Amino acid sequence: MRQGFRVGVTRDFLKPDGTSGFGDIGLGLLDSAGVAWEYLAENTPELRAGQVRDFDGLLVLGPRVGAAALDDCGRLTIIARFGVGFDSVDVDACTRNGVLLTITPDAVRRPVAAAALTLLLALSHKLLIKDRLTRAGRWAEKLDYMGQGVTGRTLGLIGLGNIGRDVINLARALELRFLAFDPYISSEQASAAGAERVDLETLLRESDYVSVNCNLTDETYHLLDAERLALMKPTAYLINTARGPIVDQAALTAALRAGRLAGAGLDVFEQEPVDPDDPILTLDNVIVAPHGICWTDECFRGNGLSACQSILDVAAGRVPRYVVNRAALEHPRLQRRLRDLATRA
Repeated sequence: MRQGFRVGVTRDFLKPDGTSGFGDIGLGLLDSAGVAWEYLAENTPELRAGQVRDFDGLLVLGPRVGAAALDDCGRLTIIARFGVGFDSVDVDACTRNGVLLTITPDAVRRPVAAAALTLLLALSHKLLIKDRLTRAGRWAEKLDYMGQGVTGRTLGLIGLGNIGRDVINLARALELRFLAFDPYISSEQASAAGAERVDLETLLRESDYVSVNCNLTDETYHLLDAERLALMKPTAYLINTARGPIVDQAALTAALRAGRLAGAGLDVFEQEPVDPDDPILTLDNVIVAPHGICWTDECFRGNGLSACQSILDVAAGRVPRYVVNRAALEHPRLQRRLRDLATRA
């Protein structure tokens, strides 16, 4: 059905022994449609032109995709990112070369929202500290670690997109108050989602929990620096399931050490993997995860199905649903390619 359309899948989907590390990610969709796919021969941190120039589409997990790979790949038509972050892909180079970049927002919405709420509750109940006390036989010390009830508290959301709105949906039963900072939505849109739209400084001052749910861009890099972190209550918790560089990690470590924040739940870090000697890992009031707290069978299958569907849409000459760089649709090469694919399909 899609003869001649070839898809490369980055090799970091595989374990070192060559077996799938992610379970069913929907590659059967490609098989059913007659689309040929294969894993790239090498697992590299950044893709090279020689690895990808013979493919029409790429299903990409972790490797960076820069201009050096894209400028020499006249056949490539779509990069389907497995997830919602696209800071690892040179979007301008994609657009310049007529390559569509897609993401999978619906697939990660619930898993990431659930992960943020998991960290919120674990921090509130001092779950990790009490786990350590129990294992160490320090049962009686539990009175020294009183948790914080969430009813009537304020949750501030930095970013009120798919994930931020779903955090509200999941947390509404806890009777929290919701604030939102998002320059791309109106007060009416925030209100419809159940939140009050405020500026960032107000959100930081008034929130008992701050959840970071925005994309990493030039504008959001170190959005939470030392000055802004200092606005938060000393009883407040910071939760970041988005991207590490949105928060100045050194400033956050200093604030946590000094008791200017109650704690933090971090699934992401400025440098990944995080250095095992990083001082933030020594703090008892921090819960950490390896950029994978939302990794569930639901998340992986949903991401894979969405990414594979985007690839199938392009293979049939259709425009996928979740295109990041819609300006690429004006590129003459892409327009010709989609027309040709539609004719062949």
